[in-house]
Order: sequence, then C-alpha cells, then structure tokens
Amino acid sequence: MSENFPEIVEVPTGLGKTDAIILAWLWRRRFAGDHIRALTPRRLFFCLPMRVLVEQTKDKVEGWLDNLNLSGSNSETDGNKISVTVLMGGEDKQNWDLYPERDAIIIGTQDMFLSRALNRGYGMSRYRWPTHFGLLNNDCLWVMDEIQLMGKGLSTTIQLQAFRNKIGTIDSLSAQSVWMSATLNQDWLRTVDFDPQKEVNTVLKLGDDDLNVPPAHKRINAVKTLKRADNDSKKQKDLAKEIISRHQAGTRTLVVVNTVKRATELFKHIENNKPDAELVLIHSRFRPSDRKKVVQSLLDEPGESGTITVSTQVIEAGVDVSAKVLFTELAPWSSLVQRFGRCNRYGEYDNAEIYWIDVPEKDSAPYDEKEFSDSLVTLTELEGKSVGPANLPDKVEGFVHRQIIRKKEIFELFDTTPDLTGSDIDISRYIRDSDDMDFSVFWRDIEKSKIQDEGLPHREELCSVPVSDIKNLKDKHDVWIWGHIDGEWKLVWNYNEIYPGVTLMLDAKQGGYTNAKGWDVKSKKKVDVIPCSEKSRNKFYSDNTISEGKWESVAEHTDEVCREMESILREIGLDSNLSKSLIEGARWHDSGKAHNSFQAMIKEESLKDFSAPPAAKAPNGAWKNYSGLKNPGDDERRKYFRHELASGILALQNNRSDLAAYLAAAHHGKVRGSIRSMPDEFIPSDKKRRFARGVWDGDVVYETDLGGGIIMPETEIDLSYMDLGAGENGPSWSARVLKLRDSPEIGPFRLAYLEALMKASDERASGGGKND
Repeated sequence: MSENFPEIVEVPTGLGKTDAIILAWLWRRRFAGDHIRALTPRRLFFCLPMRVLVEQTKDKVEGWLDNLNLSGSNSETDGNKISVTVLMGGEDKQNWDLYPERDAIIIGTQDMFLSRALNRGYGMSRYRWPTHFGLLNNDCLWVMDEIQLMGKGLSTTIQLQAFRNKIGTIDSLSAQSVWMSATLNQDWLRTVDFDPQKEVNTVLKLGDDDLNVPPAHKRINAVKTLKRADNDSKKQKDLAKEIISRHQAGTRTLVVVNTVKRATELFKHIENNKPDAELVLIHSRFRPSDRKKVVQSLLDEPGESGTITVSTQVIEAGVDVSAKVLFTELAPWSSLVQRFGRCNRYGEYDNAEIYWIDVPEKDSAPYDEKEFSDSLVTLTELEGKSVGPANLPDKVEGFVHRQIIRKKEIFELFDTTPDLTGSDIDISRYIRDSDDMDFSVFWRDIEKSKIQDEGLPHREELCSVPVSDIKNLKDKHDVWIWGHIDGEWKLVWNYNEIYPGVTLMLDAKQGGYTNAKGWDVKSKKKVDVIPCSEKSRNKFYSDNTISEGKWESVAEHTDEVCREMESILREIGLDSNLSKSLIEGARWHDSGKAHNSFQAMIKEESLKDFSAPPAAKAPNGAWKNYSGLKNPGDDERRKYFRHELASGILALQNNRSDLAAYLAAAHHGKVRGSIRSMPDEFIPSDKKRRFARGVWDGDVVYETDLGGGIIMPETEIDLSYMDLGAGENGPSWSARVLKLRDSPEIGPFRLAYLEALMKASDERASGGGKND
C-alpha cells in the first residue's frame, strides 16, 4: 500500500472516483495501522466546481458513516465520530473549525475553499479568515473533482500545494492534494512553481482487469449514438420542439446548455409547448432548499410520461444520473466527455442517442472559440458512431494557466487588515474565470425603520448571483451590505461596493427570485422569505458576545482555555517549542481584560456582586449597552476597545516571546499584523499620546492573577510598539509579526494554524460547540 494518496486519479465517468477516494481516506483514518493513520490528514476537503451537488455528496457520505456507526456532529460529545460539513457561506451551527484535532469531512465549492485557503473567505466573518486559512493549509487532504471545470481555480489549487511544499506546514501535519477527472493531462498541473514530473508520484488509473469486471465492462461499452441536432442554439423555439419530439415516454431526456440564460429561455419554450412529461430546470442560481428539490426531481426515476431536464454545466460534476436521450450544446471536449457520461450511464439501454447542438462562435462564452473548433472536428469524425467510453478517441486538451498566484502574494494575504480605504486585496481572479464569478444575496421582509434588527443570513437563505447582473440588481433593487466595523446594515450606493464573494440583503417585496426557476432579476413577484428558527448573532468589530456567560475571573477562564489547549495538543503532538508558545499565549490571551476599559463595560452594580475581579465573563444582563457609548468621558469605556491588543502588548512587556504575544493578541482575528487606530475612535486630550483600538499609551493595568500560578505585575502599557521601525523596546509590532511570517521555521501557514488552535481553545472554553 502506498503511504500517500495518488496525486492524480484518471478514471472514466461513472466508475466511482468520488466513492474510492473518500472511502480510502476513511479506511486510512479509522481502520489502517498507526503508521498509515499518522500519515493521513485529519481533514478531508472535497472540492466541487459547482454547488448544485454539494448536498447530494454530503448525503452519500453521511450514509456511509451511518452504516459504520461513525456519523457525528461537531459537538464535544462526538469526539470519536466523524462530522460532515457543507461550506456554502452564511451562518449555521456547524463548528468543525473548533475541533482541529478531530477527523472531519468538509464538502464545498472551489469558491468557498479557495477563498478561505487564501485568507479572504467568502460568505463568512472576516474575523474567522485566519482560522480557516490555517486549517485549509495544514493537516488536510484536498480532493479536486472534475478539474476540467475549475478554470483559474485549478491553477490556484496547484500553486497552493506548491507553496505548502516549499514554505512548509506543521511538520507532522502535512497537506496533500488529489486532482481527479475522466480526461486529465498531467501537464495541466505544470506551473511556474509546480513540476508534475517531480511532484506527482502516483497516477491512479484502471487496468484491464478492472475494466473487465462485468459492471465496469457494461458501462464502458454502453452504446450511445452521436448525431447532430437539427437546430442550433439560436433557434430556441424549434429546438424545444425537436427535444420534445425525441423524448421517449417513461425515460429521461437530458438537455445540457452552457449558460443559465439560455437554459431558462429554452426551458420556457419547452414549457410553453406543454409536453406530456415532467419538466425540470437545474442550474447554480437556486437557494439550497429549492436546489435540493430540483436535484431530487432530476434523480427520481421517470414516471410513465418520463422527464425532460434542462441543465447547465452543473450536471457534469458528480451527478449519478442516466438519460436515454441527451442533447448537449457544443463545448470543450473534456466537458463533452462528462456530458456523454450522463447518457446510458449504466449500459441499461441497448441503444441511446446523443444529439449535439451547434453554437455560433459569438456565443461561445464561457468557453474559448478554439475549444469549440477543436471539439467540432472530433464530433464530425464521430457522427453516427457510438461515443461510449470504450469508443472515445484518446484526446486530451491542453490547459493554459491564465492567472497564477505567486508566493509573494500569499505572504501579502497573510495580513487581513483592510487598507486605508477599507478595501481588501481582490482574490477573485484566482478563484474563477471572470464569466463565472458570483456573489450571494438573500431576502427578508424589510421594514426600513427596523432594518438593524435583521440578523446575518443562514446558509439556507443564500442564492448566488452572477457579477454580470450587478447593474441590473442595483438599478432595480434596494441593496444592503453588512458593516463589519459598526455592525449595521448599510445601503449600497455604488456599483463598486458589489464584488465577487460579498453577501447582500434584498427586500423580498422587490422580487428577483422564484422557487421554480431560481434567480431572475426581472421577476417582480414577492420572494418567499425562508424563516430561520434562530436569529444569528451579528459579528462586528466591537462585538463582545463571546464574553457573555456565567461569572468567571480572568484566572478561571484562562485556566479553562489552557486545559482546552492541552487537550488539543495531546491529540495533535506538536513540536515542544510551538506547544510552549501556545500554552504561554493562552495564559496571557485575556490579560488585557484587566484593563479598566474592559471592566467598565460591565454594570457597576453587577460587578460589585462578583467576588473575584477582574471579570473575564459575565451574564448577558450584566453588560452595558454598546449602542449607548457616544462620547468620551461618559465613563471609562472606549469606542472600539480591543482587550486582545492590550494582552499582546502586556505579554511583550512582561518578557514573553514574540510568538506567544502574537497568539495572545490574534485570538479573535481582529488584532494581527499591524496596530493602527480606527477612523472615529476616542482620542486622548494629549495629542502626543499614542492610541489604537481603545488602548492608550500609559494606561495602567493592575496586578492580575492569570491562573496557573502566573501573576501579572502592575504594568503601564507602552504603545511605542505601534511605531514603525525599531525603538527603545526593540522591533515594532509589525516587524515582529513579519519576522514570524517570513521565518522558515514558522511561515504563514504554520502561524495561521497556531492561531486556529488558539481560537478553538478560547471558543471551546467559552462554551462554543457544546450541546445546550
């Protein structure tokens, strides 16, 4: 048995690539010997190019785990089970990232995975970006399915693996990648930083014995005769009639087109003809609940009159469905092979038919005209012949890497601080081709006077929208975006505020969506709002909800965090120096809560009843209302105060290592690579006095018990660390963090992983992930 997974899996459609790789990981993690288990990453990230089949894949995996009695949630009571999580954006109760020491299967699209692996996670709180950056680049197996559909995202997965190999991950916790397709050229993986001849050790293909097993032989030799359709993609009405005339009662007819616009138009023409068949439209612009219904309609066995399904390319990735008649628009050869695999998939018909639809060159998007012309030559040669797997020519296309992320950019992306205009580095060009970029929207019954009562969206509410619809959306709808600094919904005024990966709130009364056809910017019908049983807690810069709970002193809470950290480290087994820094960072992580500005957030009458101040945690009713904080001098509270900045500075001033101090400061994801003031925070009357995030130079933090026998002495905060260059205390904060980031022993991937462990320990100690 190979110690590592194959880097390439090249197996014909319908023969179980997905099943093989996931079950192999499962066997290695739970049933193999200690050596193989230690070499197998704890987290399996199964990356799909399209979102339509994410839930279907999840259901399949959960079925396997149920059969093995291994299916579990992410809660603390399921330590020996394996959780299955879907990453689709939005708020949900899953917390796989709180248990980095446990086995987990995470299923999602390249948008969600790659944005997180680049430290700019789509559809999530920006303050959790570093956690996912660390966990998606250490102790993980990435499996990319149907890579011919990934576009620029394929280049990024290759580069990320190259950087993990060169920059380094946690030594005992490797990150590996597997690329899968029925039509794969090893040279697709060649980039400026990745040489497949050196980096690819194993290619998994089926041998003659495998192919002669009866079920495989039947599928590979299935007969499906190729013919040219009578109508091209421009003649939608005539094409609809042709599709209906070719449909056979009691069977499935599948029609695959290249754009959502043409799919919805063609579906409408078929619908207008009122055929005697169930009609299904499937594309990527549905909310999850509606998508699940249309996918189920696709998968259900056809009734007496049969089913006609119109689909976009989403059908190419992992859909285990078979049609007797298939229509497909002209497409790149690798895509056509996938589409052919959805016709007579199991060899259940003696003869099935595939009709290819010509597409004018000017309508080739999202594909390249040359890809069309190459496919056209091959299709012409195969006219009237079977295009089952055994009959297909040995033809593999080239792949041009058009947008390559480089190592310098990975290092730049480590810092999550927005620039002076409030903007972030745009990573969309590394995620998808420009024609395929999107953002997310959700609908609420909005009363403008009560708009700030609206919570963040749950995953079930989200619908993806192409960036090409930005102007139409903005012109026809009121659009709101969440302000991560102040924690308020803000009306979008400019087109440039809408960009790939952003999530927007729309008014249901203004339309834009129907349950049957999905996103439709022209629809004026009121959208059905999806009720959420639990309102999400809004995450913003000054959010302090994690400090709510039963009364705990700084020492009590810190002891609990250190216990959680030690529990994680016992399972993971890190280098002793890194472990020491993590424990030290955990011991100092809430030392800044002894600052008067934090204690002033608690009502005086409540704090008097607490016997062991300073408090780290207090019940919900004990906290003052943040919205009531308007003017400096009202009390000792300060706008945008971050206790963890004080914690990091206090750790440095009390001779803790740069790594321990950084981990203490970074545990909420809000104070990391740089220290600078906020635009409208309270300013000291002494204009020469340094200040940042509510912490002022010269603030005195009194002697505090940090637990574990550690007493922090009274300390006067020195904010000279925020200055550029070196000062009396040595290098600045930024210089220290950059040294850690650039160190060959640490580096960006390891440093973010250590942050993830720190955040997990703190949140678990604060009640995150526990069954209520």
